[in-house]
Amino acid sequence: MERVTAMAASELYTKRARVWIPDAEEVWKSAELTKDYKDGDTALQLILEDVTSIEHKLDPKTKNLPHLRNPDILVGENDLTALSYLHEPAVLHNLKVRFMDSKLIYTYCGIVLVAINPYETLPIYGTDIISAYSGQNMGDMDPHIFAVAEEAYKQMARDERNQSIIVSGESGAGKTVSAKYAMRYFATVSGSASETNVEEKVLASNPIMEAIGNAKTTRNDNSSRFGKYIEIGFDNRYRIIGAHMRTYLLEKSRVVFQADEERNYHIFYQLCASADLPEFKILRLSSANDFLYTRQGRSPVIDGVDDTKELCITRKAFTLLGINDSYQMGLFQVLAAILHLGNVDIKERDSDSCIIPPNNRHLTAFCELVGVTYQDMSQWLCHRKLKTATETYVKTLSRLQATNSRDALSKHIYAKLFNWIVEHVNKALITNIKQHSFIGVLDIYGFETFEINSFEQFCINYANEKLQQQFNMHVFKLEQEEYMKEQIPWTLIDFYDNQPCINLIEAKMGILDLLDEECKMPKGSDDSWAQKLYNTHLKTCNLFEKPRMSNRAFIIQHFADKVEYQCDGFLEKNKDTVNEEQINVLKASKKFDLLVELFHDEEKAISPTGQVPGTGGRTRLSIKPDKSRDKSSKEHKKTVGCQFRNSLQMLMETLNATTPHYVRCIKPNDFKMAFSFDPKRAVQQLRACGVLETIRISAAGFPSRWTYQEFFSRYRVLMVQKDVLPDKKLTCKNVLEKLVQDQDKYQFGKTKIFFRAGQVAYLEKLRADKLRVACIRIQKTIRCWLARKKYLRQRSAAITIQRFTRGYQARCLAKFMRRTQAATMIQKYQRMCVERKRYRKKQAAALALQKILRAYQARQKYQTLLRESKSVIIQRHVRGWLARCWYKRCLVSIVYLQCCIRRMRARRELKKLKIEARSVEHFKKLNRGMENKIMQLQRKIDEQHKDNRLMSDKLNSLETSYTTESERMRAELTRLRGAEEDAKNKGNQVSSLQEELERLRKELSTTQQEKKNIEDWTQAYKDKMEKMVSELKEQNGLLKTEKNDLNRLIQEQSQQMNEKMVRAIAQETQQLETDLNEERSRYQNLLTEHLRLEEKYDDLKEEMRGSKPGHRRRDSTHSSNESEYTYNSEYTDLEEGSRAVEDVTRGIDTSLTLKLQKRLTELEQEKQSLRNELENKDEQFQRARARDNVEFKKARGAELEYESLKRQELESENKKLKHDLAAMRKSLLGDAATGAGAPGSPAYKVLLDQLNSSCEELEVRKEEVLILRSQLVSQKEAMHHKETMTEPSVYADDVSKLKDTDEIKQAYVGLKDTNRLLEHQLQTQRRTHDSEVETLRGELQNVKEENNRQQQLLAQNLQLPPEARIEASLQHEITRLTNENLELLAEDPTASQEARVIILRRMVDLMEQLEKQDRTIRKLKKQLKVYSKRIGEMGAGQTEGQTSPGQMVDEPIHPVNIPRREKDFQGMLEYKKEDELKLVKNLILELKPRGVAVNLIPGLPAYILFMCLRHADYVNDDQKVRTLLTSTINSIKKILKKRGDDVETVSFWLANTCRFLHCLKQYSGDEAFMKHNTSRQNEHCLSNFDLAEYRQVISDLAIQIYQQLIKCMENILWPMIVSGMLEHETIQGVSGVKPTGLRKRTSSIADEGTYTLDSIIRQLNAFHSTMCQHGTDPELIKQVVKQQFYIIGAVTLNNLLLRKDMCSWSKGMQIRYNVSQLEEWLRDKGLMVCGAKETLEPLIQAAQLLQVKKKTDEDAEAICSMCQGLTTAQIVKVLNLYTPVNEFEERVSVAFIRTIQTRLRDRCESPQLLMDTKMIYPVTFPFSPSSLALETIQIPSSLNLAFLTRV
Repeated sequence: MERVTAMAASELYTKRARVWIPDAEEVWKSAELTKDYKDGDTALQLILEDVTSIEHKLDPKTKNLPHLRNPDILVGENDLTALSYLHEPAVLHNLKVRFMDSKLIYTYCGIVLVAINPYETLPIYGTDIISAYSGQNMGDMDPHIFAVAEEAYKQMARDERNQSIIVSGESGAGKTVSAKYAMRYFATVSGSASETNVEEKVLASNPIMEAIGNAKTTRNDNSSRFGKYIEIGFDNRYRIIGAHMRTYLLEKSRVVFQADEERNYHIFYQLCASADLPEFKILRLSSANDFLYTRQGRSPVIDGVDDTKELCITRKAFTLLGINDSYQMGLFQVLAAILHLGNVDIKERDSDSCIIPPNNRHLTAFCELVGVTYQDMSQWLCHRKLKTATETYVKTLSRLQATNSRDALSKHIYAKLFNWIVEHVNKALITNIKQHSFIGVLDIYGFETFEINSFEQFCINYANEKLQQQFNMHVFKLEQEEYMKEQIPWTLIDFYDNQPCINLIEAKMGILDLLDEECKMPKGSDDSWAQKLYNTHLKTCNLFEKPRMSNRAFIIQHFADKVEYQCDGFLEKNKDTVNEEQINVLKASKKFDLLVELFHDEEKAISPTGQVPGTGGRTRLSIKPDKSRDKSSKEHKKTVGCQFRNSLQMLMETLNATTPHYVRCIKPNDFKMAFSFDPKRAVQQLRACGVLETIRISAAGFPSRWTYQEFFSRYRVLMVQKDVLPDKKLTCKNVLEKLVQDQDKYQFGKTKIFFRAGQVAYLEKLRADKLRVACIRIQKTIRCWLARKKYLRQRSAAITIQRFTRGYQARCLAKFMRRTQAATMIQKYQRMCVERKRYRKKQAAALALQKILRAYQARQKYQTLLRESKSVIIQRHVRGWLARCWYKRCLVSIVYLQCCIRRMRARRELKKLKIEARSVEHFKKLNRGMENKIMQLQRKIDEQHKDNRLMSDKLNSLETSYTTESERMRAELTRLRGAEEDAKNKGNQVSSLQEELERLRKELSTTQQEKKNIEDWTQAYKDKMEKMVSELKEQNGLLKTEKNDLNRLIQEQSQQMNEKMVRAIAQETQQLETDLNEERSRYQNLLTEHLRLEEKYDDLKEEMRGSKPGHRRRDSTHSSNESEYTYNSEYTDLEEGSRAVEDVTRGIDTSLTLKLQKRLTELEQEKQSLRNELENKDEQFQRARARDNVEFKKARGAELEYESLKRQELESENKKLKHDLAAMRKSLLGDAATGAGAPGSPAYKVLLDQLNSSCEELEVRKEEVLILRSQLVSQKEAMHHKETMTEPSVYADDVSKLKDTDEIKQAYVGLKDTNRLLEHQLQTQRRTHDSEVETLRGELQNVKEENNRQQQLLAQNLQLPPEARIEASLQHEITRLTNENLELLAEDPTASQEARVIILRRMVDLMEQLEKQDRTIRKLKKQLKVYSKRIGEMGAGQTEGQTSPGQMVDEPIHPVNIPRREKDFQGMLEYKKEDELKLVKNLILELKPRGVAVNLIPGLPAYILFMCLRHADYVNDDQKVRTLLTSTINSIKKILKKRGDDVETVSFWLANTCRFLHCLKQYSGDEAFMKHNTSRQNEHCLSNFDLAEYRQVISDLAIQIYQQLIKCMENILWPMIVSGMLEHETIQGVSGVKPTGLRKRTSSIADEGTYTLDSIIRQLNAFHSTMCQHGTDPELIKQVVKQQFYIIGAVTLNNLLLRKDMCSWSKGMQIRYNVSQLEEWLRDKGLMVCGAKETLEPLIQAAQLLQVKKKTDEDAEAICSMCQGLTTAQIVKVLNLYTPVNEFEERVSVAFIRTIQTRLRDRCESPQLLMDTKMIYPVTFPFSPSSLALETIQIPSSLNLAFLTRV
């Protein structure tokens, strides 16, 4: 226990100080002092955490005080040595807090990594975590097994010294898993030196060794029952080249026996679970419960483990390590034979002999599987051979002895099989490459103590004693080196040395020596051996004891605990005896070669693996011994203990020759419960594994160590201004001497201050007290200010309240007075109103009576006047009628008389004329003027005829007018005819006239009665019609309301549908953009992989070139007829590589080269498919918008259809109303038929007028309806809807009904309103139709434009040469088919599949035709060139150097004037073919970017190359174009490979490559790229070649350069990010430095060489200025900056998530300030819209999470809504890591973290913890045309391009 001085006790053990006291349940319990401790006190007054007061008695002898508790800010530290008080309760509490509260399973304890098994799978071992720890210092990250592995790997590379990782712990603590993760880390970060995937083989050995060496125990489901040491070999470049495994002390007894709830080795259960497989039928296996060796533990199944799948994994691992299927089946046969051997039933014959029944099923299976005879095996299972000096004889065995012999054979076979597998695994892991260094991983059992401990526990604890001794020496050595390094006076530290215990075990006459000696005795036994131990060590060694109640056991005091060992079985296990004859029988197997191979080394010495061969003395006897046999027998007689001691000695020599790293695995509980901590079990293991010994050694010296700068920063608050000197070291010394009087409590080193245990806590107490006093002062001042503010506020409030109260009272009085006056006024007016109402009622009543009386009188007078008037009218009409009748009679008589007289005169004249006519003279006289008379007569006749016609017409008109009158008066004429006849005869008979007058009066009264009836009926009908009209109006109102509601509902649904469609379009657009970015990212990743393989292939070519340089082909030997689409030199290089490989006979792996070739081909195909898919994605995105428009139109059509249905309903209602009116009409006609309403009556006329007006209005409405219907039908046809609103037959019926004359005469009042409603609806439809028509017109215009564009393309194609014309037509055909495919997909996805297949086939056929034509054209070109050369030699004439593509082969070769369009030949550069290499060399390979960027225009090399390309295109030289482009691409790749680490070079060529790509687009001739060109630039377009394919190649090259630029920038930025963004204090003094342990972190104070935020910003400025100088496109600069900021944010956040010391409130403020500085930089550069700020959003949210409140549910809700950019795992991780820097901060409670997890449970997100730092955003190159005219470009002489000629 720690001792403290009186002064320290009085200062530290004060009131409220917390201490640790022992406890039976929790081991240690926290308590708080309630009273200051004073010297001489015998007890301490304490209060526990549950508010229980106790009195702690001090030991009167030692008077040791209880352990002090560390401050809360030190609880949960990453390193236990950072604790101020180093003792057992502090260590236990720190581990518990980290494990239970923060869910952290790793903790440093000096050089030891303590790993607690969580019994739960944690997401902390992924590739992203490995990448995060790779290259980091061990103290800079949170504790992790990867940190230990990285430290070992780094020290191996730095110190060139072999390393070892020692993983220890008891069963179930997680040793195997820790070793496995360490090996995985090495395999991931180092890779392999060859393509043999050594790292995969190293990892594949794990499932094999787990299957044959691991088993389920009561403490662990996957317990390693052997120790192993794996050496992972590395070459001089520190890449894995192989591995070697050594095993120790396999637990063979588990093969034949298992305790309850345990299992045998996993491989047996895997075979039994897979017994149904066809290939395993020969093994004759069944369930594991059927075999003795697998059913003893009664637990054949492990929860969550599928043995069948595990066997598949094991077999795959065997195959990967080179063990083929035949050997695997052999191994499985041996294992199955062991199971069958265990089931062999041995019967007892007598007490000394036994027998195996014949035809035993399991023994038969065993013999068949191993290929031995049944008789021999059954014989030697029940007998043994004994040898004396002279003879040999066979002795029978008892049943128990035979059973033990059988079990010994099973164990021996399994041990041999285990050794064989280990040997072959080592062979598979060995390579021929020379090993430069290695890292060993030791997975060995920890200290064990059980109720019954035997030989196995003894060996295990012996090994742990040796390892603990080595550990203690190493810790002691490190402490000594640290003190010497800092020049601290070295004082000898007393620590526990377990050498006496090791001597007790392994020294001469030690336990092992006596055990071996007893084994050599003929009658040696465990009892005699125990007595020898008692006699030898009981009195001489304090570490050896004898139990009181036993004579067959002994006790050893180990470094961890006392262990009692039972002597039973020690001798037998040490001898490891097996029957030699049984082994001979197995060796004699002729059918099973593997079994013979297992025992072929039986005669040799022990294997170097340390495994016990399992042979005893009696098995080594032979009938004819010889010398060689005796010699090998002596070597073979080594016991198990001797072998183990030798192998352990070899292990210690290996470990001592390496730098060790220690991992101590702790088992938190015995029940395998996740994150459950048992303090008793934890303390027991901490004591056993040496962690507490490390703490004790550290505490004995100066465990706390601070640099001077850290001490100054932390304890600056304890200094006054005058104490602060420029020299920080001197300042610290002066202050420390004042604070701590005892100078023995600290030491000053060169760079650090060393403190004894407890001194840091004392300083922290002083600091906390000083801060507390300052806080109290601040609180006092603030509270005073707040109180005064509150008083002033209350005073002002009181005055205000008084003022408002008085004002309120005054207002209340005024209000009362106003109310009183108002009440009086109201009463006055109310009384006046009552009186006025009474007067008005009386007045109204009087007026009503007067009105009624006057109305009655007026009606009576009116009726009298009416009767008189009508009587006068009747008299007038009758008298007039009588007068007319008399006049007519007189007139007729007179006319008749005139006619008679005229007739008589005419007859006389005729007679006279006849007499004259007979005389001749008269005839002659008359004949003279006959002609004139005839003419006159003729004229007269004509006039008469004309008059007759006029009179006839007038007569007809009169007849027509009189016909109506005659028809109307016919009845009266008939009735009065008799009276007329009587009047002719008796005109003077008055009596008859009176009678007639009386009759007429009667008829008059009857007519009046009928009139009254008609008026009554008319009034009733009018009332009925008005009622019906009101009902119709009500119905129409209801219909209108319903229509409005439906319209509103339709509008709402339409609005919802539109919003839904907008959201769906937005989501689909976002999804398409995401898919597009993913495809781009995948495509660009493939380009990166392609580049990597290409570089690797180039390296192989260089190696081949170095081996045989003479066999390398030059580029000039390539065939000239290569494909025009073979734009890169990859395939050419592959051809070179394949030919070179055929020539090289040694040193190069041919299969590797072929594999690389195949991989390159696959990548190229995949790249092309991705490119096509990318184009399809773009087209689908455009089609999606069109499809959405169609859906909107369909929705609008549905709305129109609904309105159509409403119109049909209204029409049916109109038909119903017409039917009702028809019924009324029939009833009216029925009433009229009775004669009451005869035609001509006044009532009938009134009704007829109303009907006529209604019919006219009905006719008008009918015409309007017909017009509107016709418009509606035309509108529906225009919108291409499939349904119609009304059937044609309905229209026909309606028209036919409307044409009915009877219906026209009906009164249809309700039709008017209905038609108006229809008109309103149709007007709405018309407006919608107009908008649709406008849309269709726009589409029609687009179709016309597309048609014009197609015509222009057709015209351009007709102007192209035949070769380019065919290619263009094929491209147009492909585009058309693609569009048809997409349209078909949008309309019918099912039918589109077949159509897509057909289209793809057509496209393939077209491409094949295109390639075939290309080959034919190239062949013809080649022939044409040959013919041209021959004709030139023969002098047949001059021909052009190049033949146009359109020229046919059979044309004669002679000078031809090829018509070309007129061009301006400026803006081109001409060069000779032989100058091409010089051009590439001067312009690309030897060009210095810095000079070009500063002195010349940006992108000058790109312009020069394009101008040269233009000239080659102008002269139509396809070979020159192809070679120039190929050379340019290869040269850029070459310069980037040579100087790929130079940011300026990569940036320069990225800018030029993009500019060259833009030039190819700008001058390609495509209209899309010519919009911004001038007329002069349009004339410079390429005329002969379409370089679209080369544009894609150059775009791929630009992508590769971009990715290389990003990597270069990342390599520069990466070391700055953590230091500048996290560690450096930009705002000084905000975050205080906490005490750190042995693993010192990087200081947060800016020293020389330390990166700060300014360093990052300066570097960003350098990158930005470089890209701007090189003329990089602004959009590309934005993408680069976005990627840089993503890396900054991702690396910072990942380190924050892996560093507990960085998760504090003050660090969150530092991060937010740093982020604001980066945002300011973006704002200054005008890059705020590039998306870079959004990439920092997760980091900003993490910083905010560190600063927000974390207590209540409202805080949890705010955190969930704020941290949208963080995953649930990241949020929980930050909350778990949150660590207060000062005592005033509070930790995050576990309940709050669980609340956060509950609220975030429904989030759908990736469970990945860290951000992907290797992710690169897909890059795009937006087209950026240049305004620079090519003809104005001047080539400077500094480029050495004088051979170029401007054209």
